[in-house]
Amino acid sequence: MKKLILLLMLYCGGTFAQSPVKTDPAVLRQFMDMRFGMFVHWGPVSLRGTEIGWSRGDQVPTAEYDNLYKEFNPVLFNADEWVKAAKDAGMKYLTITARHHDGFCLWPSAFTEYDIASTPYKKDIVGALAAACKKQGIRFCIYYTVLDWWHPDYPVNSPKDQTIDPKADMNRYMTYMKNQLKELVTKYDPYMLWFDGQWEQPWTDERGREIYAYLKQLNPKLITNNRLGKEFAAMENKQVDISKMVGDYDTPEQVVGKMNMDFPWESCFTICNQWAWKPNDKMKSLETCLDILARTAGGNGNLLLNVGPMPDGRIEARQTDRLREIGNWLKTNGAAIYGTMGGPWAPNDNFSATRKGDKVFIHVLKSNNGELTMKALPGRAVRKSTVLGGGAVTTETANGELRIKIPQQPATLPYVIELTLDGPAEQLPIL
Repeated sequence: MKKLILLLMLYCGGTFAQSPVKTDPAVLRQFMDMRFGMFVHWGPVSLRGTEIGWSRGDQVPTAEYDNLYKEFNPVLFNADEWVKAAKDAGMKYLTITARHHDGFCLWPSAFTEYDIASTPYKKDIVGALAAACKKQGIRFCIYYTVLDWWHPDYPVNSPKDQTIDPKADMNRYMTYMKNQLKELVTKYDPYMLWFDGQWEQPWTDERGREIYAYLKQLNPKLITNNRLGKEFAAMENKQVDISKMVGDYDTPEQVVGKMNMDFPWESCFTICNQWAWKPNDKMKSLETCLDILARTAGGNGNLLLNVGPMPDGRIEARQTDRLREIGNWLKTNGAAIYGTMGGPWAPNDNFSATRKGDKVFIHVLKSNNGELTMKALPGRAVRKSTVLGGGAVTTETANGELRIKIPQQPATLPYVIELTLDGPAEQLPIL
């Protein structure tokens, strides 16, 4: 029956005309105000503990990789527990890899049999997470890659071999993509779609713009990242030409993005080293996670922090413990993260800064010299200075500099010093 539906949609599926509609800036501001989200990379590859997608035909032979779904039975998966872990961490949205580069779908798709319905588990992972997020007040988002090394109509079949398959048909593949994206948007109503995989030769910016326009026909408020097109910061953290970009915000990867007060961005990081679960993978310390979060917010960006669940469906206890530690820090310091702007000082090795209303928040990253020195705030005086959750702090403004005496033995780095000013902080220039 699935094959019949697929054939009918391939031959009958229409194409929406491209549309100039862009995402409302107010919708993007709301997204950026959330500042912190959970990324989840997961699928049958967790049975081998190798990287999702990229290990196909490398650490795991292609035929073996493509048949892992037949033994994928995550009986301990609990969507409410995953979402609670995100909420306990202080995260405001969750993004699940509904389809990664290996082509496997975590939802029961009418357009392929390479999906969760064909596994021993059978239950809809994407649907369960969408429901759990709605119940717990977390925004639900979906990752969907534009490449698919498994699909016969996508012209590249392996990350190691970019040879174009002459039997493939990108027009049919685009119809397949549109059918699946419509399925995801109409069934699960995602807040945001996180695309990936656009770097290979078969994908073009024109195809990306076509998909973006198609999605805006389905839901004008739907947010997308910029990986529908070729222009993105990536791991090189390159400067992006916004005029060439396809999508709503930039996506530096495994690096804190460059400070940008004019265009939204989101850095994605792994909590361990690998995106998908790996036994005994080295995990980032609490201090490292908080440093990344502070510098990201200080650069006016969001942080999407990834976890990789185990093959039985559980997120490792050590990962949920780390997430809970981050959440405990945010209970005290969340005012310096959520709904803030970056600045007025650009992040550096010693501190990062955020601001909101008449407050400036100094995220102290290093405290070994006992004092922070920075440019004075033009046209503003500091009325009060305290450590969030702590006592008063001494500040002094003289000779064009602001000096802050910092506590000698903070319990946790970073910690946050709140400066209350005699006027709005958000109008200050970047110093």
